[in-house]
Amino acid sequence: MSLQANSVVIIGGGVIGTACAHYLSQAGFAVTILEKGEFGKGCSHANCGLISPSHVQPLAVPGAISKTFKMMLQKNSPFKIKFRWSPALWWWMMKFAFKCNQTDMVKSSLVLHQMLQSSRSLYDDLKNNELVDCEFESQGCLFVYKKEAEFDHFGETNEFLTKEFGVTAEAWDRKTMLEKEPSLKEDLAGGWFYKIDAHLRPDKLMTRWRQLLQQRGVKIIERCEVSEIKAEHGKARAVVTNQGEFAADSFIVALGAWTPFLNKELGFPIPIEPGKGYSMTMPRPQICPVHPMLLPEVKVAVTPFMSGYRLGSTMEFAGYDTTLNHERLNSLKEGAEQYLKHPYADPVVEEWYGWRPMTYDSLPVIDYSPRCRNVIISAGHNMLGLSLAPSTGKLVAEMLTENKPHLELNPLSLQRFR
Repeated sequence: MSLQANSVVIIGGGVIGTACAHYLSQAGFAVTILEKGEFGKGCSHANCGLISPSHVQPLAVPGAISKTFKMMLQKNSPFKIKFRWSPALWWWMMKFAFKCNQTDMVKSSLVLHQMLQSSRSLYDDLKNNELVDCEFESQGCLFVYKKEAEFDHFGETNEFLTKEFGVTAEAWDRKTMLEKEPSLKEDLAGGWFYKIDAHLRPDKLMTRWRQLLQQRGVKIIERCEVSEIKAEHGKARAVVTNQGEFAADSFIVALGAWTPFLNKELGFPIPIEPGKGYSMTMPRPQICPVHPMLLPEVKVAVTPFMSGYRLGSTMEFAGYDTTLNHERLNSLKEGAEQYLKHPYADPVVEEWYGWRPMTYDSLPVIDYSPRCRNVIISAGHNMLGLSLAPSTGKLVAEMLTENKPHLELNPLSLQRFR
């Protein structure tokens, strides 16, 4: 199947591929999205919907390894590794451990900060002009602590983020927090409030974005799985799928956690591991939170939407396991019970899991394939796919239009893995 001049095929119909399609179609490209399942139904469907410029730090921070192992010893630990024979996983874990130092943390934080700030500004433009009806709210995000020591310890993190990046949280003592957030129990230490954060309902975002793209003429083909990239003289000319071949001038691989399945076709062993997260969606409880919340001590996220309510989080390195583990879902409820007067409501309308595309340095890959100079890899956004999508889409469009990138691309290149 051939496409017109200046045509682009995007492999992957999640939020990253969709953002790429948005900015490319805006720039005049003829865009086709190939999605192996249903558009927007992967990790972009039922995540917690947080847009988080506050999330500057990578997962690999000093002390992360010891904290993780202690956490794994707890009952119903929010972090879990399924022990199995997987050289790629253990190599990934070793590389992650080497990144848990101050120097690498600051390097990754700087890149994330720039991308997150860009995306936050772009989201404002999108929700004001095009992406309406996705329940976008600028209510900030509240980090809630039960233990005084943990509350105080985050103060050190806040000082670091303020000094290095100008990302500052307001300290709310117990009294202030309960006045501003009456959904919380009274036996809590306090919270840190990031006014800069926002949230939206991701399934409604994807529905609206799809409508907008199709109005522009973007083709979306579902249940279309790519098995091969046909190349000649260092350029891809078509992708082979279960629905035939699709030719184009350029190709974008935005497959998230599935990207490593095309490593051979891309000419590089991209170090992405699937990090399984869970969520459960229900009606708003009797006393519903005003603000989205993170409960760091139990690793639970709480998101109040206009039309519902979601608990989410956990991290499982279990490969591409398709089991919906109800123990993990119950741990979300148990964690929320420690903090909220009405932590959930009935009925639960959706129980869900998704695979986050995790790189060991917490940075995405936005770079050309070593095998094909007209194939761009845009994957590995870890737990920040929704937060980083607009800046990623804009960068990819700038690459194909040969405009100067609005952010530095070198830290996102494959070269850092060599």
